[in-house]
Amino acid sequence: MRANRVEEKNITEEIEDLREKLHHHEHLYYVLDQPEISDAEYDRMMRRLQELETERPDLVTPDSPTQRVGGKAREGFVKVRHSSPLLSLDNALNEDEMRAFDQRVRELLKGEPYQYVAELKLDGLSMAVHYENGRMARAITRGDGRVGEDVTENARTIRTLPLRVKSKLPTFEVRGEALMTLKAFERLNARQLELGLAPLANPRNVAAGSLRALEPALTASRQLDYSAYFLLVDGQFVRDSHWESLEELSSMGFKVNSHRKRCAGLDDVLEFYRHWESKRESLAYEIDGVVVKVDSVPQQLQLGWTAKAPRWAIAFKFPAHQEQTVVENIGVQVGRTGTLTPVAHLKAVSLSGVTVTRATLHNEDEIARLGVEIGDTVLVERSGDVIPKVVRVVKQGDDRRPFRMPKHCPVCGGEIVREEGEAASRCINTNCPARLKESVLHFAARGVMDMDGMGDVLVDQLVTRGIVKSVADIYDLTLEQLMELERMGQKSAEKVLRNIDASRKQPLPRVLNGLGIPFVGERTAQILAETFGSLDAIAEADEEKLQQADEVGPKVSQSIRQFFHEPRNRDLVERLRQAGLIFEHAIKEKKTAGRLAGKVFVLTGTLPNLTREDAKERIEAAGGKVTGSVSKKTDYVVAGEDPGSKLDKANSLGVAVIGEPELIALLQ
Repeated sequence: MRANRVEEKNITEEIEDLREKLHHHEHLYYVLDQPEISDAEYDRMMRRLQELETERPDLVTPDSPTQRVGGKAREGFVKVRHSSPLLSLDNALNEDEMRAFDQRVRELLKGEPYQYVAELKLDGLSMAVHYENGRMARAITRGDGRVGEDVTENARTIRTLPLRVKSKLPTFEVRGEALMTLKAFERLNARQLELGLAPLANPRNVAAGSLRALEPALTASRQLDYSAYFLLVDGQFVRDSHWESLEELSSMGFKVNSHRKRCAGLDDVLEFYRHWESKRESLAYEIDGVVVKVDSVPQQLQLGWTAKAPRWAIAFKFPAHQEQTVVENIGVQVGRTGTLTPVAHLKAVSLSGVTVTRATLHNEDEIARLGVEIGDTVLVERSGDVIPKVVRVVKQGDDRRPFRMPKHCPVCGGEIVREEGEAASRCINTNCPARLKESVLHFAARGVMDMDGMGDVLVDQLVTRGIVKSVADIYDLTLEQLMELERMGQKSAEKVLRNIDASRKQPLPRVLNGLGIPFVGERTAQILAETFGSLDAIAEADEEKLQQADEVGPKVSQSIRQFFHEPRNRDLVERLRQAGLIFEHAIKEKKTAGRLAGKVFVLTGTLPNLTREDAKERIEAAGGKVTGSVSKKTDYVVAGEDPGSKLDKANSLGVAVIGEPELIALLQ
């Protein structure tokens, strides 16, 4: 009995020790950007914690690092009233309006000395997060300022938002900004284009949509950020100084924007504003101005509020980034997956002090929508400081000429393909130099071949110097080659080579994902490996046979066939085989018994009682298969409220459409 108690104590202590360490290293990595351990070491601790919590589910707590991403989709969001209103701010659009704000503050304070705190105005969305006994209890969107929506499960996925904190306050509330970094936004838009979808407008809209996604896993994939700026208890500010509140939030472990200044007066504010107006391009996220607040909380209370905004704070907005210029030419650039993006070459124009000579046109469909041709005068915009884009044609040129997408890759001469119904045109040669750097980074990434140390700086040197001309060249790297590179000592080089060697043991789904075949990501690679059992079988299968795999439709199967049809891609596969990578995988036996054996279902819309995950589990338990797209092979489309385009496709193909009652009847 005593031995059992000792073992129980040891497990409990190990779990708590792992949680403390993981929370500590998440804070170092995501908040401070000062990691102390490798990704591999972090993963080992996380896997050990998952193992222990699987053995002892009674010890799982909501603030455990393993619980950041929930497994099931939500059916909606509960409305919650805020502890005190989240009011918007009045705007100052120029220095005169800022001086008028300062004059009003001076008059209302009747000569009292005061100072300001100037902070960057992050272009995200406000969110209030409540903590009880040091643990995150609830997260609420701004909503209309008085009532928001409970998005707690989604907020848990934000790595810069701590699940637990050390504080003497038993309950408190943190208000801040949820946002998406430019790098995360660019990755997401690259994925959109890779899938033949329209690019998304701006990071703020994506962050807002992601925070309200019904699938927490989707929110997690968007890699949102959170920056805190208010600390409250029962809807009231805790400290007498706003600056002290920011410092306290930072010491508690929250991410607080470091670019802030305590200003003795308006001149200091203007200096801060001008500095960041000129430096905003250097930031990793969007800002659209500076927020100016009276520092003293007693003075804030004295100044009070209007019906819509506080009198003690104002948003000093940056001027709009739009100018007219001429399109002198239209070229193309090639991305990691081979996507060709048309780029307008512009007559140089200054946008907020930055000289712009290029603007993205996204794809041929966008060019057609804009009606833009070479020689036209256009309006160019830097929306939120992302890549400049053409907004509209202002005047057609006298000698205008249309753009034509090239038939062959302008970099490698490889074949260019645009599938029917897609917006993107692609070069299908994996070894295309324009694709190479991003291809190598993708191949080496933690979720793919897991080559810790193969980051941007190292890969850039390897590609630029011509040492790596193909993904397969990674496995030919030598210690001498690596030690000749900048910032690469013997120990670092040896570590990289060890990780490269260890990657040879990665399973086939990761190898397949690493090849960078359009539409074949982590999940599809897993399904293909489990269905066909080897890379050779996948490479040899025709489109019809490929579509026998779950969730593989005509678009994916055609992309796979085109990839393996390209001789240079087949050469890459052979070199990876010679490097000793795993090309075999255990075939997953399909359930053939059950009432719905052999039947293919597609779920669309919101069902009255079942969540989508519940419906999927019950169909698969009965031997059926659930796929993500409607085809002639689909037996039933289960439609709920707001079904979308899948219902239209089902009707056009003559596929049977049923509701939840009919599905329940089939299951019974």
